[in-house]
Amino acid sequence: MAEIIRMPLMSDTMTEGVVVQWHKNIGDQVKAGDLLAEIETDKATMELESYQEGHLLHIGAQPGETVAVNSIIAVLGDKGEDVQKVLDQEAKEVKEKSAETEEAKVEEKSNETEEEKAEEKSTETKEEKTEEKSTKVTESSSASSSDRIKASPLAKKMATENNIDLSVVTGTGDEGRIIKRDVLTFLDSGSAAASSSSANSSSANSSSTNSSSASGGGNDAQQDFVLPQVVGEESFKDVKNSQMRKTIARRLSESKFGAPHFYLKMTICMDNAIAARKKMNEFSPVKISFNDMVIKAAAMALRLHSDVNASWMGDVIRYNNHINIGMAVAVNEGLMVPVVKFADNKSLSHIAAETKSLAGKARERKLDMAEMTGNTFSISNLGMMDIDDFTAIINPPDACIMAVGKIEKTPSFNDDDEVVAKNLMRVTLSCDHRVVDGAVGARFLKTFKSFLEEPIRMMV
Repeated sequence: MAEIIRMPLMSDTMTEGVVVQWHKNIGDQVKAGDLLAEIETDKATMELESYQEGHLLHIGAQPGETVAVNSIIAVLGDKGEDVQKVLDQEAKEVKEKSAETEEAKVEEKSNETEEEKAEEKSTETKEEKTEEKSTKVTESSSASSSDRIKASPLAKKMATENNIDLSVVTGTGDEGRIIKRDVLTFLDSGSAAASSSSANSSSANSSSTNSSSASGGGNDAQQDFVLPQVVGEESFKDVKNSQMRKTIARRLSESKFGAPHFYLKMTICMDNAIAARKKMNEFSPVKISFNDMVIKAAAMALRLHSDVNASWMGDVIRYNNHINIGMAVAVNEGLMVPVVKFADNKSLSHIAAETKSLAGKARERKLDMAEMTGNTFSISNLGMMDIDDFTAIINPPDACIMAVGKIEKTPSFNDDDEVVAKNLMRVTLSCDHRVVDGAVGARFLKTFKSFLEEPIRMMV
């Protein structure tokens, strides 16, 4: 019997996927566990394995095609089996489900319409009563009794909204006063268009006259300036957004506009860190980077300030017992954030080996879901790109992200008020104010700074 293969949900934020490549052709034998295709999700390119056995009878999505989660991308079955029958049955079920949904929407809209009518009727009654009470006040506020147009406030409002000259509307209220039904009758008669056209024409003539007066006609006016001819034409190139870029845009927009960000900046002297790193790399099996030291220092500071290692969950704030550091890595399509799990319990050489492996897999889009989820705090380091300092947008579900700038030799005062050269690094902590207050973030940064300025504390 034919088995339908659907676009799987490969990440918790995935709504659609792109078929990158098929590894089987129509008619090929497929066994359970065989690689069917590669799918680009919002986070990575992942392999789709078959859980069924049979022949590949139908391919529903070509390479490069975007497919919604749970849509048909292939059909497996016995050779010679009627695939169209399976597809027709699926289409019928989808159509029936769509019809039921549409019927429910129509019914809901009908109920809303009845409620709106009742509310409108109630509002009209109140407005008519208000009109009757305010007639004398309205009339008495007019500039001249001979030129006064008697109209209710609601009628005047409707006339303004529809660009109607009330002087051409016949009133049927008391003493010829124009009320709501008169404006509605005028609109239904089709006279409103003529009234609007007349008003616009008058306005245009006035504009033309003013323009003519302003420009003047004498030869002593400013001479016309002839623009030089420029050879060339405007051009652009539209590039289709990848699943990753769409997700980055959505998640960071939600974070920036949903979480109230505030920023704490701090300058750290890296002289001792530079000396310690040089010494450690004489013995470490893997080269330790400054970013590895930043990750380790942040993880140890989070252990002492658990109120920063948290997430806003709506009804509750979640304080995480584990410390997983998200590490921003730039790739061609945007930004990926692999996660160093339990970073506070790992040595610097262990962190160095892991970050190197994760960064390589990120650039090759080979990270699996376990390597991209579970972050409790994130770090974005642009120091290697000669950036002095910057602010980063919080990476959900974290409450904070740290932006790290370059290490720069800078003239500074020592304890004896002497000017000396120090290697300084500026960091900025972006905080979700729903979770982390200013003093809490400041205490965390102070501890973080102490670990980097005395790196031996990270080794004991």
